[in-house]
Amino acid sequence: MKKSLPASILALVATVAMTLPANAGDIVVVMGPGAAALTKDQVANVYLGRDNHLRPVDLPEANTLREAFYKKATDRDAPQIKALWSRITFTGEGLPPKELPNADAVKKAVTADPKAIGYIDKADVDASVKVILELH
Repeated sequence: MKKSLPASILALVATVAMTLPANAGDIVVVMGPGAAALTKDQVANVYLGRDNHLRPVDLPEANTLREAFYKKATDRDAPQIKALWSRITFTGEGLPPKELPNADAVKKAVTADPKAIGYIDKADVDASVKVILELH
């Protein structure tokens, strides 16, 4: 006889599934419409504080797309990124990316500032932004 999973575990699994982006593998890096394409290394350098010519924006820490982005773009996980930016901030070498609440806010930010760079789910792309890099 099979034992069924307790309702609390099933509820937890359902909750986690609902918080994941529809296509977690389809992350795009976006800028304003006039921007040129960038390489993965160039994007990583911006988000690792090595290149301050662009202004990176982030999604909230609780957004699963953020963790996936950093893993794909920089090959680092959330604790490593947090430690890196703590060091950069403490030494006065820079400020961490500005955190924005959602993809719409990221699109508005990169459209308003030609130096702003952000990442969103590919499903959220519209004519207001230019995809400068796709991360698979």
